[in-house]
Amino acid sequence: MDRAQLGEALRELRKASGKEAKAVARGALMSASKLSRIENARLMAGAGDVERILTAIGVSDEVKAEYAEAAREAATEATAWRLLKRAGVHKGQQAAKALEAQMSVLRLFQPALVPGLLQTPEYIRAVLRRHDLTETSLERTIAGRLERQAVLYESSKELRFVITEPVLRWRIVPPAMLAAQLDRIVSMSRLTNVHVSVVPLLAEQRDIANHAFVIRDDRMVTVETVHAEMVVTDPRDVALYSDKFRRFEHTALAGDEMRCFLEGIRDEFLREQDSRWIPPSIG
Repeated sequence: MDRAQLGEALRELRKASGKEAKAVARGALMSASKLSRIENARLMAGAGDVERILTAIGVSDEVKAEYAEAAREAATEATAWRLLKRAGVHKGQQAAKALEAQMSVLRLFQPALVPGLLQTPEYIRAVLRRHDLTETSLERTIAGRLERQAVLYESSKELRFVITEPVLRWRIVPPAMLAAQLDRIVSMSRLTNVHVSVVPLLAEQRDIANHAFVIRDDRMVTVETVHAEMVVTDPRDVALYSDKFRRFEHTALAGDEMRCFLEGIRDEFLREQDSRWIPPSIG
């Protein structure tokens, strides 16, 4: 049951009870305008909201439990990676592209990998190979991710990335490719609508870098776990992720300081690559 279906069901239950919206809202300890937004699917009702509304309506405990569970499921939807793979991983890129076309502001926190929108083709290939895709599916997915990167050049959109220092050093490609990947991040950070921040390991932290997440327009959060992709829409939960993003962004390096930091790590990789070069023998 999605937000629209839940709101419609609550409205029909209220009407069937014969109670006015104002009376139900008062009994549910919320404003009439909030009840209206929930019923018309303009606001996602939390499980607590649903329970209070149904208590005010006067339904049975069984009905309350059923709809409260529906509210929890609607607020957080999870799709297992195995199901996405079965449907075609490249279709996930198409879905992400559609979401990015509709949004105005994207905020992405990444403690494990370079964000997909900033990845080089070589880095993308290395990331996707862990999914055991067919060569055709791999190529289509790489192409789809590269197409998505066009959003970086849309000046009407604001894109904010916060990544942690280990992301820059994670060796999923050879040193020379990592150096090129860091150059790519530096280059993209110079776009006026793209903001890249890096949390250095030496920065004092009061938060935990649990996992990656993407916030779109303060409406939706996408969370990637080991087994599934989760979509969070409950405003209270979205706010938790927004606060977490702000805390990490506050401790991160940005602008020229960030670029200098990345260039220092890039130079480390280039020196390492050069040290492996063996000159040809003479004579």
